[in-house]
Amino acid sequence: MKRTPRKSEAARARDPLFNRSVEKAFAILEAFGGERRALSLAELAGSVGMTLSSAQRCVHTLVRLGLLRRDSGMRRWVLTPRPLALAHAYLAGHTLLEQATTHLVDLNQASGESVSMSEPEGTDMVFIARFPSLKRFYIHMPVGRRLPMYCTASGRAYLSALPSAVAQRLVKRCELRPLTPHTLTDPATILRRIGEAREAGYAWSDQECYRGDLSIAAPLLGADGQPLAAINISAPTSRWSLADLRGKLAPLLLQTARAASVGQALLRTA
Repeated sequence: MKRTPRKSEAARARDPLFNRSVEKAFAILEAFGGERRALSLAELAGSVGMTLSSAQRCVHTLVRLGLLRRDSGMRRWVLTPRPLALAHAYLAGHTLLEQATTHLVDLNQASGESVSMSEPEGTDMVFIARFPSLKRFYIHMPVGRRLPMYCTASGRAYLSALPSAVAQRLVKRCELRPLTPHTLTDPATILRRIGEAREAGYAWSDQECYRGDLSIAAPLLGADGQPLAAINISAPTSRWSLADLRGKLAPLLLQTARAASVGQALLRTA
């Protein structure tokens, strides 16, 4: 999944404190993912726009730091488990996640389907918690997976809780492309779905990221009423229709979102 640049090239050039070496190192680490689990030096250099010599220095340093290792069998570079420590450090002190976990587990058990929590990052939603269904479900959605806002229930739920003008700007920044034959890519249609989600209190997606996957999602709100994250229920078309999923599980989803939102937690502790 293409990542949204944190700063434009022009902004980085104007920033006297911006460290290009750190940027290059992170670019190397972010080159891995999905099917790109093992990469050659040439592939790493090409994927991040670096010369071979520059990529070699970065890779050597990352190996010495324990973040990369060379797979002698494939003669390629792979990630080590050490980058997971960064994810653990982030999630271990995540107040909203700690507050929401009990509610997510309850929703998982009550619905019988997979339940996730995701946060916005650029124009993507990043999964930070996943409670899979005990029933057969073929889609693997690990923590850290990024999916676009425009075609996911979680993304539309988050966008629906933003002011309309802000949501519209974010949709304009998205690279609207079909991930399946069902993916909506027309901006007007996407904005209309976001508006419908705003009225309903939750959003839905019908096989727009993965074939056979249905999803409904609701935003988690902060004390100021602004969205912080989203929770979603995913279910396969082999067990559900979208109408049944919305009709039977949306009330549970909305109840969970209200209970897990920061504003409600503050009221309970006041």
